[in-house]
Amino acid sequence: MAGSVKTTPNLNLFYRLFCLALIAAVLSSTAHAGEEKFINTRQPEKIKLLAGKSMVLRSSRFIDRVNIPNEEIAGFMVLSENEIYLTGKAGGTTNLVLWQNKKIVKIYDIEVVFDVSGLKQRLHEVLPEETKLKVFASNNSITLSGRVSSAANLSRALEIANAYMPEKGKVINLADAGGIQQVMLEVRVAEMSRSIGKRLGINFAYVQGETFFLNMLGSLTFLDDELNDLTLRVSPSVNSIFRFTHGSSSWTGFVDALKEDGLIKILAEPTLITLSGEEAYFLAGGEFPVPVPQGLGTTAIEFKDFGVGLTFTPTVLNDGKINIRVAPEVSELDFTTAQIIGGFVVPGLNTRKAATVVEMADGQSFAIAGLLSESIRDGGAKFPLLGDIPILGALFRSREFQKRESELVIIVTPHLVKPLDITQQTLPTDYYIEPTDSEFFLEGLSEGRHRGGTEKTAGELEGNFGHALPGEGETHQTFTD
Repeated sequence: MAGSVKTTPNLNLFYRLFCLALIAAVLSSTAHAGEEKFINTRQPEKIKLLAGKSMVLRSSRFIDRVNIPNEEIAGFMVLSENEIYLTGKAGGTTNLVLWQNKKIVKIYDIEVVFDVSGLKQRLHEVLPEETKLKVFASNNSITLSGRVSSAANLSRALEIANAYMPEKGKVINLADAGGIQQVMLEVRVAEMSRSIGKRLGINFAYVQGETFFLNMLGSLTFLDDELNDLTLRVSPSVNSIFRFTHGSSSWTGFVDALKEDGLIKILAEPTLITLSGEEAYFLAGGEFPVPVPQGLGTTAIEFKDFGVGLTFTPTVLNDGKINIRVAPEVSELDFTTAQIIGGFVVPGLNTRKAATVVEMADGQSFAIAGLLSESIRDGGAKFPLLGDIPILGALFRSREFQKRESELVIIVTPHLVKPLDITQQTLPTDYYIEPTDSEFFLEGLSEGRHRGGTEKTAGELEGNFGHALPGEGETHQTFTD
């Protein structure tokens, strides 16, 4: 009995300790099971890596399995049971998944971006004045934002960023260029054309009774036999006729003699405004129809431009420099080279074109000159043998001489411009005053005098081309071309 009494307390103590240990194990297992069951995969922790750089990730758990779905973006190497070595390879996003005892215990979002520290340093070295330019890296791109003082500096910054960008990456430009980005181009197109023409043609007719003899060289005269009487007709180009008669004989001479001089002046002054990098076009002239044969015997009409045209594309480099691609053109109709298409007379075009790229400061001008053209045409017709007779051979010859000279000069002046306040602007019609009857009929004025207030000169339309506006400290100010 004594032995059993001594044994019972020990068994009870052992049983109690076993129960307590079993309860603690069950609670611990339940806690761990609940922790592994509810893993937040919607909002995982984020890891940001630089392409070409590495980092060590330490976990509070013992990790027995690691996985990265896209190893082209990031790679890993297990250093120990709770340390992982991560390496960024290329820009993009992927995941890092950790396992413990065949259970997912952690998920990370990995974002690999380009290292822009070297790019920022180079931009600061090349463009130290651009303190408002910002550089961001995101996935496989580099973004420039902020504000740059000029378009030229923005172009330089983009070139530097492209040099630092890997092959599969791209540069996103969200930066604004400062300065004035609107360009006004003043163009003066001046052409002088001179022409000289000389023409001499002689026809004659000798009639004696029923006998006659005609010289119809150059078609100054021709015979019309519609009435079967061989009537002699005279061309409208004949400007001199003389006749000698003696009895029943008559000698009639028809002369086409002409000497003419011509002078043509062409002046156009177009003004265009456009944004930097955008093309602008101007045409002072018109259009002429050109028939174009279509299928099934139909004919369509297309219109071609002619006159003084201008195409230019400016690029503002900075506050004082402008790069300009300009292409002026001057054309006129030429009916001497006309063609007949589908029964329509289509004239040719005499065209002068030029295209150039220049760089200059605001307000400076450049001239396109040396566009000279000279053409000489000398033609003649004569009767064989008879036209070679000295002195008398002039009666059997026809001569024509034409000479044309033209010179074209184009002057271009760019200006950086800003929008105007319409309340401070004036129009040519703002200061027009209708003349009274006495001013119009008695004095011959087309503008009336200013009545009260600031004086204004009347009759400005009869002077230089333009309009008159009152200026500060002056009675008036005239704007002329």
